[in-house]
Amino acid sequence: MSRIRMILACCALVLLTAGCRAQATAQKPVSVLNQRIETAIRNELNVPPEYDITISPQGPSKMAGFNAITVTFSLPGHPDHTQQLRYLVSTDGDTLARLSKFDISQDPDFVLPIQGRPVRGNPKAKVTIVNFDDLECPFCARMHSELFPDIYDHYKGLIKVIYVDFPLTELHPWAMHAAVDANCLADESHTAYWNFVDYVHTHGEDISGPDHDVTKSFARLDKIAEGEGQRDHLDTAKLDACVAKQDESVVKKEMAAGDKLGISATPTFFVNGVRWSGVLDPAELKMMIDRALRQQGITPPPDGDAPAPATTASASH
Repeated sequence: MSRIRMILACCALVLLTAGCRAQATAQKPVSVLNQRIETAIRNELNVPPEYDITISPQGPSKMAGFNAITVTFSLPGHPDHTQQLRYLVSTDGDTLARLSKFDISQDPDFVLPIQGRPVRGNPKAKVTIVNFDDLECPFCARMHSELFPDIYDHYKGLIKVIYVDFPLTELHPWAMHAAVDANCLADESHTAYWNFVDYVHTHGEDISGPDHDVTKSFARLDKIAEGEGQRDHLDTAKLDACVAKQDESVVKKEMAAGDKLGISATPTFFVNGVRWSGVLDPAELKMMIDRALRQQGITPPPDGDAPAPATTASASH
């Protein structure tokens, strides 16, 4: 009984408070249209009842026959619990729409930070695979093993592959160091860069070592880079100076570009701008590449056979 009395007392207090407010300020009625908009939004998004919804006045939009409104969701007493969404309302008041806007004015390759990055494959290929890579990430190593050699050989001459640095430093203590060493090699030789990436992705456990001493991992990476430099007859003094300096600025610039793209995990890759996050089954990866080739008018190579010649639909007669 005491619990019931408490509930009734609370209800009475709420009613009393509401009554005082009503006497102080008259509540302006909400328009019928805004009532319908709020009802539709609450039902569609399952908005918790404790949240208030405020609908802005209608303004112009770029879509003919529709006006734009801003809907604000707020939790009274909690200013940090506020969110705004943009909607469109038809001029006749019969239709409410929420659309996502995408910028398609630019070629995807120009949006991705790939200028100057080492390229593996045909530089003139019409299909580009851009992979945001972490050299210490085991899932990236698996993705790398799927790309090279099988996928790469299957599409030889039809694709180009570009890696962008995205070391997850909070998880992988030597990933940044590896990326810097790789870029030191890339400054002099793209071949040396790719040889280094191949080796690191297939020897991650050896680089970490049984004791996971990051200082020892750094030394192992530097030794691997030095070996690749000697094998490719690079300028030893220049390479050693670059490795010793450990300038992270280029890597951090690529990481910032990845952040702007909303990338938060590795591997994340793009096939002609179409994005996928995580390791993809080789058959599914081939589906993405085949689709990109067909969009360019190129016949994909059949499975199990040698790559088909890079003939386009417009070139065949």
